[in-house]
Amino acid sequence: MAARRSFGFSDFLIRWVFALALVLLTFNPTSWNYVAWMRDTEGDLPLKALAGLVLAVGYVIYLRATWRAMGLFGIALVLALLAAIGWVLVDQGLLDPNNEVLATWLILFAAGTVLGIGLSWSHIRRILSGQLDVDDVDA
Repeated sequence: MAARRSFGFSDFLIRWVFALALVLLTFNPTSWNYVAWMRDTEGDLPLKALAGLVLAVGYVIYLRATWRAMGLFGIALVLALLAAIGWVLVDQGLLDPNNEVLATWLILFAAGTVLGIGLSWSHIRRILSGQLDVDDVDA
């Protein structure tokens, strides 16, 4: 039997970085994103279709894992925690609530964070509680 490797911070960080990249490659306030690229009607349609399908596969993997691991309540709780952190930063004068570009970046950061936590949640729960999550598997 193979030795089981433990889940560490670097494992979470890799999942979070890929989730954040997925969100930011899809849309961000700059012109370097899939949505802006699709708005440009100049050629490259096969390449745009391929990129869209790659993004769609990424979203299916991340959204399904997040939904199955955390459910609506867990997702809402993580979003509430991130919103509260933002609120504290605004209240302390560290963030400008009138900066729309910053708000967009923070919302995208929150979405990537939720997806990163969602993909890692089964491992995090196992570490915290000692309990394993087992999905239904067809025999």
